[in-house]
Amino acid sequence: MNAFAMTEYFNEMFDGGKVRQPYGGLDGWMRDMPAELRAMKQAEAEALFRRIGITFAVYGEGGDPDRLIPFDMFPRVFTQTEWRKLERGIKQRARALNAFLLDVYGRGEIVRAGRIPARLVYQNEAYERAVSGFIPPRGIYSHIVGIDLVRTGPDQFYVLEDNCRTPSGVSYMLENREIMMRMFPQLFRENRIEPVDGYPDALRRTLASVAPAKCDREPTIAILTPGHFNSAYYEHSFLADLMGVELVEGADLFCEGGFCWMRTTEGPKKLDVIYRRIDDAFIDPLCFRPDSMLGVPGLMDVYRSGGVTICSAPGAGVADDKAIYTFVPEMVRFYLGEEPLLENVPTWQCAKPDDLKYVLDHLPELVVKEVHGSGGYGMLVGPKATKEQIETFRIKIKENPVNYIAQPTLALSTTPTFVEEGVAPRHVDLRPYCLVGEKVELVPGGLTRVALTEGSLVVNSSQGGGVKDTWVLAE
Repeated sequence: MNAFAMTEYFNEMFDGGKVRQPYGGLDGWMRDMPAELRAMKQAEAEALFRRIGITFAVYGEGGDPDRLIPFDMFPRVFTQTEWRKLERGIKQRARALNAFLLDVYGRGEIVRAGRIPARLVYQNEAYERAVSGFIPPRGIYSHIVGIDLVRTGPDQFYVLEDNCRTPSGVSYMLENREIMMRMFPQLFRENRIEPVDGYPDALRRTLASVAPAKCDREPTIAILTPGHFNSAYYEHSFLADLMGVELVEGADLFCEGGFCWMRTTEGPKKLDVIYRRIDDAFIDPLCFRPDSMLGVPGLMDVYRSGGVTICSAPGAGVADDKAIYTFVPEMVRFYLGEEPLLENVPTWQCAKPDDLKYVLDHLPELVVKEVHGSGGYGMLVGPKATKEQIETFRIKIKENPVNYIAQPTLALSTTPTFVEEGVAPRHVDLRPYCLVGEKVELVPGGLTRVALTEGSLVVNSSQGGGVKDTWVLAE
């Protein structure tokens, strides 16, 4: 176990060969579990995931596109003190991002003040002129903010990126807990762990709190999904069921008389709040892509006239662009008059000549990302890349430097993970889900993603990553 503890990366369970306090309740459980029981429990977990239907879709690789996301039974643990620090920083960041969105679709004071270059905002492909000048209910554009965090030391946390549009994965956060409680009930009797099952109620409260002014009764809420071919369809149906709201597709809705209506067996029913899980471009074929079969014709007119609220708002994506990301600490100072509680990862913008030169000179050491990339695609992890991959990326960056940013290769923390040979450290990140409505709140926990391949820093499920239950210990 000493070699496991003496890794060059911060190990969240072991410090100098000793078990850190948060993991004290798991050490004996880990040591006493025979390999046969571990294999049996792992098979049980996979069977539960399969029976429940928790899959994610990977297209274009042949074979069955619907796969089980790998689930690691070894939970990740935070103390209440660690969580409170993260919670304050996450809420602060969510408030700043929403203030930025309200500003740049209005007067653009942060641009006028020279704090953010105008081109990064107004020439950004995620900036939607269709909502320029529009103030959504409560002035909120991003209602569900997924903040991706990494840890490099006992007290060192960094924001890797912000997700202000439709961050996915919360169903895994909830199901990971459900399955762990079912398989290892004694762990939850022996350890006081904060619950996460309040998330659906909190999400529904958040959505209801931003109902449009024209709504004069209990708001009717629905989740708008692209359909069952979407990779996150399970999550859409799962959340609709837990919240007790309708799951609809574009064909189920129509706009008439300044409102959005849902077709039901009892006739049309007025819809007040739409939690949309489709991209901006497909929301309304009369406003965005005319070939969209997923959206609702006329929905944007109804939205802008105050007949319905769309969550998160069209245009929210400009706040989670990777080039905009570098300015979020400045947003915190500009809008809130506070110092950022969570740090960004140092970032080079290839659009800047000096930054570009540095990046091209140090490609083997850096992680390079497409500004609009996601899911672990469109990126180069320099230390893990071949010479050919590096040179290919060098050409891409030179051809279109504005499309790329670069960051140092962080020493991501590791947590114990069950692997074939027993227990081994694997790199992790964390995505908490911050809800922004009448108030800003988040449940104590989030989605821990784990890079199951030894040495890998890429945690995305589409790239072979898995998930863990995330514990926050109660006081």
